[in-house]
Amino acid sequence: MSGPRVIAIDGPAASGKSTVARELAQQLGFCWINSGAFYRALTWWVLQGANSAPENVVAVARLQSAGVTSEFRGNDACLLVDGVDPSGHLREAAVNASVSRVSQIPEAREIVGRELRRLASFRDCVVEGRDIGTCVFPETPCKFYVDASPEERARRRSADGETDRIAERDRLDSQRAVAPLFAASDAMVIDSTHLTVGQVIERVLARVAELGLLAEAR
Repeated sequence: MSGPRVIAIDGPAASGKSTVARELAQQLGFCWINSGAFYRALTWWVLQGANSAPENVVAVARLQSAGVTSEFRGNDACLLVDGVDPSGHLREAAVNASVSRVSQIPEAREIVGRELRRLASFRDCVVEGRDIGTCVFPETPCKFYVDASPEERARRRSADGETDRIAERDRLDSQRAVAPLFAASDAMVIDSTHLTVGQVIERVLARVAELGLLAEAR
């Protein structure tokens, strides 16, 4: 594998993939990219021009007119829209309610996929999301799918004070026409229901070592 290295971690909401991806990146000295935060940034931007939950025509118009850039801040990545950093708004209730719908829009997926590939073209990265190993970086040999039972994921979301409707997000993400959520055929699937974050990371690191990724030159 030539060039910067990419570890792809996919999975449904509240499966634990974000915590695993962030801590794994810290341990390896890689950058961490949360693609879900990018979709949330676009969703927040779309909502600024909508009177209520965005219809596709409103969302597409907003997305097509937006100036989108991304950058690393330390080892974390963020998305800027028309020079605005929406980071403080990503967990708002309106964003939670609309992000699955906005992320179904081809224009949104094109924007995020483009920025993910650009960022990962010059830094080693752990990239997490729902279609990272299947669509964005299908060429990386290091693919993981982190899952957990619906009940455990709902419990984790509630403990975090979030209001996501897990079952509805699962349905929308897995049934969308563009880049649906599923495990890549060559991904290592990890059920985190009864595992600690450390135990999940141990399994990921063992697989990464087995593939020889860490021995490769930057």
